[in-house]
Amino acid sequence: MKVGIIGGSGYVGAELIRLLSNHNSVVVSSISSVTYKGKKLSDIYPNFYNLNELIFEDEDSVISKCDVIFLALPNGLSEKIAEKILNKNKLCIDMGADFRFKNNLTYKKWYGKDFSIPDLHHKSVYGLPELNRSKIKNSKLIGNPGCFATSIELALLPLISQNAIEETEIIADSKSGVTGRGRGLSEPSLFTNCNESLSAYKIAHHRHTPEIEEVLSSVSKKDVKLTFTPHLLPINRGILSTIYTTPKNRANIDTIYENYSKFYKDEPFVKVLPIGETSKINNVRLSNYCHISLHYDEETNKLILISCIDNMVKGAAGQGIQNMNIALGFDEKEGLNSIPSIF
Repeated sequence: MKVGIIGGSGYVGAELIRLLSNHNSVVVSSISSVTYKGKKLSDIYPNFYNLNELIFEDEDSVISKCDVIFLALPNGLSEKIAEKILNKNKLCIDMGADFRFKNNLTYKKWYGKDFSIPDLHHKSVYGLPELNRSKIKNSKLIGNPGCFATSIELALLPLISQNAIEETEIIADSKSGVTGRGRGLSEPSLFTNCNESLSAYKIAHHRHTPEIEEVLSSVSKKDVKLTFTPHLLPINRGILSTIYTTPKNRANIDTIYENYSKFYKDEPFVKVLPIGETSKINNVRLSNYCHISLHYDEETNKLILISCIDNMVKGAAGQGIQNMNIALGFDEKEGLNSIPSIF
């Protein structure tokens, strides 16, 4: 089966190509880029010299040649392309934010525009497998979640689904490697600004906040509110989210651990760590895993969750491939079996 990537020159596109090179059921046959049209992939990313040589084409060529198309584009550019893909009855997986929302008003508030093709948003599925696996199986249009959203939602789903915490008292503090800011040149991403430093950004107005709130509210059937602050770490990849919650009743950490273990027992990529262990970025690096550790402060009745993912894999390309596998009926782990690198 042939896979195409529209927007293949960015970090997410490159990571899709890297991971899919180990997939037994598909092959990346076409990639597109407006900036690099006509150039070889290895001209942009020399690490791909050993792969079959790919040349950047236009998007229509990718759509016509491929059975599955990943859109790795800037926000706001995916709707019209997705419509063309669906008109050809092909699978479309959008790696950006265009299909993460069901509420047009929320999308407009945070992204500055209305849905261009509202009907597509009725057809699309939010691509968090641990929440929407059955819907993903029957979908031709999947909106891949954001990286911070993935780490925070996976940590909170067992609690939110049981109405076990105060829905409006959630605080999330997340730290991400610099690849989370994309490949484009920006002053905050310069080496001298990142190295030996730690900085918060988009305080109180990061776009993953409404995404998380909309998803968790749909699960809770109540209005979930989140205080979220992301930080930039001087590392290439990885996210560590520390999430502070208030249980509605005094908590028992052993019972909470049992509930989490039961909730995720059949999930191939979510590991709930034993009580006393703490999630660390280096234990999930280069993998599609999410590690969650649980900690309870009896003095303040706060349940603290630590969630770690690789922002480029489970937070982006890996989760997109997981969604593709589910939608096409492949083994969910196909192409994603790599063991995490601890250094």
